[in-house]
Amino acid sequence: MIRVLSPGLLTTVQDLGRPGLGAFGVPPGGAADAHALRLGNLLLGNDEGAAALEATLAGPELVFEDEGLVVLAGAPFAAMLDGEELAAWSAIRVRAGSRLTLGRAVSGARGYLCVRGGIDVPHVLGSRSTDVATGFGGLLGRALAAGDLLPIGPPLAPPRGLSVDAAAARWNGPRRLLRVTPGPQQHWFSPKALATFFSCSFRVSASSSRTGVRLEGEPLEAPTRSLVTEGVVAGAVQVPAGGLPIVLLVEHPSTGGYPKIASVISADLSALAQLRPGDEVRFARVSFDEARRWILEREARINRPGVFLP
Repeated sequence: MIRVLSPGLLTTVQDLGRPGLGAFGVPPGGAADAHALRLGNLLLGNDEGAAALEATLAGPELVFEDEGLVVLAGAPFAAMLDGEELAAWSAIRVRAGSRLTLGRAVSGARGYLCVRGGIDVPHVLGSRSTDVATGFGGLLGRALAAGDLLPIGPPLAPPRGLSVDAAAARWNGPRRLLRVTPGPQQHWFSPKALATFFSCSFRVSASSSRTGVRLEGEPLEAPTRSLVTEGVVAGAVQVPAGGLPIVLLVEHPSTGGYPKIASVISADLSALAQLRPGDEVRFARVSFDEARRWILEREARINRPGVFLP
């Protein structure tokens, strides 16, 4: 059991979400940086989709009622365990009564505290993830609060090592240049709008959330044609009438009616999730074949020998 002393800015229970339920209006949700969650869980011997804590920008202060094994994955936080610095990407043993403080994110936006056995809150629609926007799943459908108690599940397998190889973990850092493939309505945009999109930097707005990353900067010339609402995916770059792009994240609505100029490739979705307010970002055009090759390379990297170091 883990007791929450203070919750941090926004700390929620997340696993790999609810893919495949978009037809019923249910967003996929889950960890915004799923790659980090998977690596942390695999190091501990958990199922790669076991539920963990996702901390945003400033993390929680926790007390462990029982001994256990934890990994801090994703964005680096100023983390302390019983007054000593907690190394990221390493399996760390905690004692009964240990106090863990995540502090502020040093860079990036989201860190994951994975626990051997996983956070054992009830499944809702096949997932333990908290859907923050609509308020279901996770712990009582909300972010953590002081006084909450988080049950831990039983271990499934021995840990796979003591730390994660830096070459595997390096895919998680914030990336200023996001690679994109053409969006389904890219041909609706004028040459001027496309030139602006690919040549200018945009700044991440403070109004960004798990639903989408809102960008500020030079507005794009939006298409004059109207779009019948259609299905959307994480990474889709929508351009509303005001011309400032919105890049959808894991809690995106099932459908959207704004034209989509591009889509962030799957291999860069974790980097997208690690952008924080004030960060500047640019976009680079790649082919569908290149996008497929990079996600296959990343998956191969996770599964190759030597990812988890003794």
